[in-house]
Amino acid sequence: MSQQQTIHIIGAGLAGSEAAWQLAKQGFAVNLYEMRPTRMTPAHKTDKCAELVCSNSFRADNLENAVGLLHEEMRQLDSLIMFTGDACKVPAGGAMAVDRELFSSTVTQKLENEPLITLIKEEVTEIPKDGIVLIASGPLTSDALYQSIQQLTGEEHLSFFDAIAPVVDAETVNMDIAYWKSRYDKNVVEGEDGDYLNCPMNEEQYKTFIQELLNAEYMAFKDFEDVPFFDGCMPIEVMAERGIDTPRFGPMKPVGLEHPETGEEFYAVVQLRQDNRAKSLLNIVGFQTKMKYSEQLRVFRMIPGLEEAEFFKLGSLHRNTFIKSPLLLDKSLRLKKEPRIMFAGQITGVEGYVESASMGLMAGRFIADIMRGHEPNIPPEDTAMGALLGHISGTHISSFQPMNINFGLLPTAPKRDGKKRLKKSERRRLVSDKALASLAAWKNI
Repeated sequence: MSQQQTIHIIGAGLAGSEAAWQLAKQGFAVNLYEMRPTRMTPAHKTDKCAELVCSNSFRADNLENAVGLLHEEMRQLDSLIMFTGDACKVPAGGAMAVDRELFSSTVTQKLENEPLITLIKEEVTEIPKDGIVLIASGPLTSDALYQSIQQLTGEEHLSFFDAIAPVVDAETVNMDIAYWKSRYDKNVVEGEDGDYLNCPMNEEQYKTFIQELLNAEYMAFKDFEDVPFFDGCMPIEVMAERGIDTPRFGPMKPVGLEHPETGEEFYAVVQLRQDNRAKSLLNIVGFQTKMKYSEQLRVFRMIPGLEEAEFFKLGSLHRNTFIKSPLLLDKSLRLKKEPRIMFAGQITGVEGYVESASMGLMAGRFIADIMRGHEPNIPPEDTAMGALLGHISGTHISSFQPMNINFGLLPTAPKRDGKKRLKKSERRRLVSDKALASLAAWKNI
């Protein structure tokens, strides 16, 4: 493709800002569009680029944590978001937190001072018909642009509704209590486990759990989160409010789930379903919730077998715009039906500041490859960025939901080094070390 081809980036949030910066640093001119302050969202307060609307935290900043690995990968690739974040840090223990106002002001200043970036403060209501277009408009995409994306992708492939069940680290489930079994052993091959991990409850445990569920603290919906409770994703607490036994006749139904070894029947059962091929991630079936995160940890750890569970993701129910990326996008974030149009950031189905920015970084590099007449250079799947791209493009359509980076998306490390059993932190560090080595080799191709 000719280097004279125009590049349009819609949205100057974390993903759009990062993509524009990556392209400019490689010598390509960019039009970067931001609708604020002409049109504000219910969440944003300023007209600055890369405004952090939810918190000031980029989360853990060490290589024993998947997001810490993502931080380091982005630093290795000269990320605007990461080096600005490092310059705007505030004390936060082992986490990385920034001065929000200073951070967004600094990002904005760097973009405005870059001669190859033209920052245009106006709303884009239609997808440009010329050049390469990167849509990084985020979860609060304006109604007009939403309709334009909807026409492009098909109404059934764009969602405003995000109901997410908690996701558990499979290694932290107590298998002395939990057991694998499909209801009535349906479709189970003899000698193999069932498809669901079951956490059984007796009557006392169930009633105590429901009581704590009803007594828990919940997050209030914001004004712009006018979310209906669809039957298929009703919050577990709303079920409990309709009657103490309602969950027991819904997602906690025990029928056909007697223990495969003892034959014992239970009063209620919480089921966890495999969330990835490696069975390292399990989601709690039917447990969408608006409980505060601290309350989710307290209440859900009352479930037998989950007393010491670690959660890769907590439950939520909120309005969100994201496309069905596995159906629509290839691994380079290009729209399969019209490859000159690309997507990045939260709209693709990643969650979190750093995850969104990393997809902008990748999109910027991919566009630079395309402008030089090359196919995009996709990072290896054993890197954090490669794993996120794999989630976006490879997850089964029916189970696709926005996801933070986590070690469940990356290849697992061996549990032993010779006779020594490795600690979880040691195994995670091995995964991170391998990822950074793969990134370095890929970067130098």
